[in-house]
Amino acid sequence: MPLLMFRPEFRTLILLALLFGTYPATAEPDLVAWNSLLRAAVSEGYVDYTLWDDNPLFDSLVEQVAATDTSAMSREEKLVFYINAYNILAAKGILDGSSPGGLLGRFVYFKRDKYNVAGERISLHQLEHERLRPLKEPRIHFAIVCASRSCPLLQSEAFTLEKLDEQLDSAATGFINDPQRNRFDTGERRAELSRIFDWFEGDFAEAAGSLQAYLAPFVENEKAKALLEQEAFDMDYIDYDWNLNGVR
Repeated sequence: MPLLMFRPEFRTLILLALLFGTYPATAEPDLVAWNSLLRAAVSEGYVDYTLWDDNPLFDSLVEQVAATDTSAMSREEKLVFYINAYNILAAKGILDGSSPGGLLGRFVYFKRDKYNVAGERISLHQLEHERLRPLKEPRIHFAIVCASRSCPLLQSEAFTLEKLDEQLDSAATGFINDPQRNRFDTGERRAELSRIFDWFEGDFAEAAGSLQAYLAPFVENEKAKALLEQEAFDMDYIDYDWNLNGVR
């Protein structure tokens, strides 16, 4: 694809890649490039995947995810790497024509399709359940995005080691207080929650003793917070919308 067809913010990064050659075999994902791609294509969680199709910057990120060496990484470094890797590869699946829409589509998207991650060929399901969840950080569930409307919003910046805790807290707070994803009726003492809290209730309960105890510190409504602290809500779960969170 001719260089002039790319947006100006992409051209400098592409030229640098051409000038300095390929990345070393142990290179971690270039978060400057990922930031540039995210800021150009993501608006309030809505993703224009067409900007990443046949894009050498995006393709380089996929290659870097494959080549990264995680053997000497700390827990926090692994969190940063695997969260960004998941979001990059979830987008790669969409660009390759897969989709989490429908039961068969979800099987293909999450389990059949495999990607090279740190020298291993694994699926998105394995990346989440065998690499990320063992790191015991429930906030990952608000940071990794499987390209669906009921998923957390894809952030417009890469996760970084320097800002990791702040970014995870922000993602959790934004998701939990989003009325399209979670609703707290304090009068009826009834909570309608994202299916994420049903599927991964064990992760949240392990961290805080119960799901309601986990939610309480993040909830901005003071009455709802107090009721959660008292374990006073009856909980139900909202149907998950697997439609694409953007355009491709």
